[in-house]
Amino acid sequence: MPELPEVEVTRQGISPHLLDQEVTKLIVRNGSLRWPVPDIAQQIVGQTIRSIRRRAKYLLIDTDAGTTIVHLGMSGSLRILSKSTPVEKHDHIDLEMANGKVLRFNDPRRFGAWLWCELPEAAHPLLAKLGPEPLLPTFNVDYFQQALKGKKKAIKLCLMDNHIVVGVGNIYANEALFAAGIHPQTEAGKVDIARLTILVTEVKQILTNAIKQGGTTLKDFTNAEGKPGYFAQKLHVYGRGGETCNQCGHLLSEIKLGQRATVFCGLCQTR
Repeated sequence: MPELPEVEVTRQGISPHLLDQEVTKLIVRNGSLRWPVPDIAQQIVGQTIRSIRRRAKYLLIDTDAGTTIVHLGMSGSLRILSKSTPVEKHDHIDLEMANGKVLRFNDPRRFGAWLWCELPEAAHPLLAKLGPEPLLPTFNVDYFQQALKGKKKAIKLCLMDNHIVVGVGNIYANEALFAAGIHPQTEAGKVDIARLTILVTEVKQILTNAIKQGGTTLKDFTNAEGKPGYFAQKLHVYGRGGETCNQCGHLLSEIKLGQRATVFCGLCQTR
């Protein structure tokens, strides 16, 4: 599943081709995504794209008339192509620009979303209750400690809870907890301030590095130019259950936590 770095890499990739461009056509070949794609051609055609933002794993394409909300789901991708590029299987939506480019949404599993919002997007039901962005100053150790106070839920599950902090998906939660030396099953409310400080720092650093590396390619993530991300080369624990820890040489353990694969080192992650 594309996570925050992959979505941010996509945002950075499509922005130069779309900003200040007029939308000339919206083509919906298959509107049966996670939610039905609304009929918004009248609202968006003729509009100029003013900005492209990211909130959690959602991309927000702003015009004066409203905002298109895009989620890549499990297998979705956005590509910048010329209008003449042949349509392939699972190419569900095209947003054509006056500059001859098209933003093409491909989603084999159709768990992604393409929605429309005319209200301030912060009021949209999908966005209204989201926690702070992990790369902004609002996500800091003081906030995190208060958010986790008294919680008995495993720290990894809290780290992946979008009501607490957005966008720290499974890959990066595994990696950040390893870097901070925290066992993923530790009760969140019992992690001391020193370890939380390290964890907040590592979350920010790991996500930043992943963005710089172009995201993580595990199966089918590619950026707006169709190129893979390379952060997978730097993964210390995720996907490495049963292999040796590259920090101490101990075998890495793998369990299911919240129905997600969780890999950790029993020697390096003891707190």
